[in-house]
Amino acid sequence: MVAPDYSLLDRETVHVDVGEHRGPVELWRHTLGVGGINTSPLPPRVIAGAAALRPRLVRIFIQQFFDIYPEHGRFDWSRLDPYMDSLAATGAKVVAAICLKPGPLFDQVDHAAWMPNDVGEWQRVVSALVRRYSVERDLVTHWEIGNETDIGEDGGSPYLIPDPDDYAAFYHLTAPVIRAAAPHVKVGGTAACWVSSEPLPGFVAHCRKNDVPLDFVSWHIYNDDWSRHAAGVVEGGRLVADFPEPRPELMVTEWSTSFEAVSVVEQAHDPRRAALVAASILAMEAASDAASPVWSFYYHLWDQVCDPREFEPFFSAKGVEHMLRHWNEVPHRFGLFGERGDVRPQYFVYQLLGMLGDTQVGHEVSNGDLHAYAGTGAGSVSALVVNTNLDRAACRDRIITLRYSGLAPGAKQLTLYRIDDKVRWCPDTLTQQPLEERVVATGDRFEHQILLPAHTVALATLSERDGIR
Repeated sequence: MVAPDYSLLDRETVHVDVGEHRGPVELWRHTLGVGGINTSPLPPRVIAGAAALRPRLVRIFIQQFFDIYPEHGRFDWSRLDPYMDSLAATGAKVVAAICLKPGPLFDQVDHAAWMPNDVGEWQRVVSALVRRYSVERDLVTHWEIGNETDIGEDGGSPYLIPDPDDYAAFYHLTAPVIRAAAPHVKVGGTAACWVSSEPLPGFVAHCRKNDVPLDFVSWHIYNDDWSRHAAGVVEGGRLVADFPEPRPELMVTEWSTSFEAVSVVEQAHDPRRAALVAASILAMEAASDAASPVWSFYYHLWDQVCDPREFEPFFSAKGVEHMLRHWNEVPHRFGLFGERGDVRPQYFVYQLLGMLGDTQVGHEVSNGDLHAYAGTGAGSVSALVVNTNLDRAACRDRIITLRYSGLAPGAKQLTLYRIDDKVRWCPDTLTQQPLEERVVATGDRFEHQILLPAHTVALATLSERDGIR
């Protein structure tokens, strides 16, 4: 095999200014979501993998298939308790979307029917749910009322409430009960498919006009285009801009890359998806501000299979068919882990984000296909660089010069990681194998080059050491 002539590749520069502090690194706000597909608790392999990322929050669905209220006056926690225990084992607190529709309280299978037949009984069910998981177990810190309420069953939810007034009425039935049962938790919604889709804008306006407590607003997006993810954050900030402090938090409680026309196993291991995930996270982070920082929950942690028997009691035949199509015939393979526990490249994006230190520092890129973030920690500076393009064929392999200023002169360890089409990790321990490790001596300025192929992600770290040996 003939080696490529690297001197012919495009050359670009990423500038890192260690002396320019831009505030704390809060990339931990970009975390994970799971669930809505079946009742299976997370398996040990997925629990361990998630725990290694040290998530602070994970978003889930409290879906009706957990059947916590099978008949009047009787609760059954036998399905939901093991599920919640598996989430607790990751070390994360939980954002829980309420998607319950107990049979005793709803007389027909119709996602447009949102009013329970007995409001008081509904509120007792909600109160018991909140007490169990926010008080007795102190696990759920955020309660999200509904999921994709603008499209109902098409979004995997038994509630279709596109009208802002109707959603506000449902919120008023539910939110005060949650606050009464656990005053320390946060409550919000509407988990719409997009930030400008009703009922979200109208509901937010209702809360502002009527001084209704609203701790967070939430929406979803599936798109390869990182600029769309950023635009959602900007629009979310605009929606809450005139609220008194503290403003409602912004939460993209479900997001991923675009739904693709085909679904084959090779896509699951394509590094381009990891590059798009990294670019979208950096775009969302850049679009947020201190007054309205954004949380994002990549969907999802673990690929799962949909069993129609779990949806048939509360979904229409069309809705069940839709779920079977999406999670069996074209399963999308979004998961950081596959259904059998195999790890995917995008898992390691989150691992790299956790290595960027605690203080963001100055960084600039010389090309629009590049995305970067730089941070410092105890005796180290790290730079994450992404090379991707929405046009798969237009993205080029590049030689990147990382040019640092403001360094403390002396000996350092240079370590380079890259997420590419090679499996550069141990699948058992989930540890990445460095592409390069070497000792260097620097002044207050230093530069080095890396190869960044099309649709890949790299992290370079300079760590101080005692001397050169």
